[in-house]
Amino acid sequence: MSTAFHFLIQFAVLAYAFVGGVFLAFSDFIMRSLALTGGRGGIEAMQIINREVFRWVFMALFLGMAAVSPIIAGYGAFGLSGPAGMLVTLAGLVYLIGCFSVTVFFNVPMNEALGRMEMSSDTTRDYWLQTYVSRWTFWNSVRTIACALSAALLLFGLFWMSQDQA
Repeated sequence: MSTAFHFLIQFAVLAYAFVGGVFLAFSDFIMRSLALTGGRGGIEAMQIINREVFRWVFMALFLGMAAVSPIIAGYGAFGLSGPAGMLVTLAGLVYLIGCFSVTVFFNVPMNEALGRMEMSSDTTRDYWLQTYVSRWTFWNSVRTIACALSAALLLFGLFWMSQDQA
């Protein structure tokens, strides 16, 4: 394996873990805390979070790993053999499907719907408490698991590669 690709894999392990850590915080306590506000406070906070997330390091890592993951998966499938190749391929695919695609098809549409709603209406409060919090958190937990699994698969792939070279 080239030095550049070895560095990329090591960086990807950290990036997958960092992205998953943000998702874990939301699934573990942030969404529960926002739900305990009873509505308006949580809705307002989530609307602001959904706007601000585009401006920071998280989005660069999240989108950057969506661009890098097909390269990782391709290298694992065509540049490596045996268990290491399978693990690296799966890592890239798990991120693309379980994190990025889930975000695009589930979390973002819910964020956009919440963002269009009037914060003080009863309909918005009902959507927030009866639908958004539980459904969004479920899909966010899927993203958390996908990121953790991607990081672990890459880590095991690196370990397997080092065993093959020993």
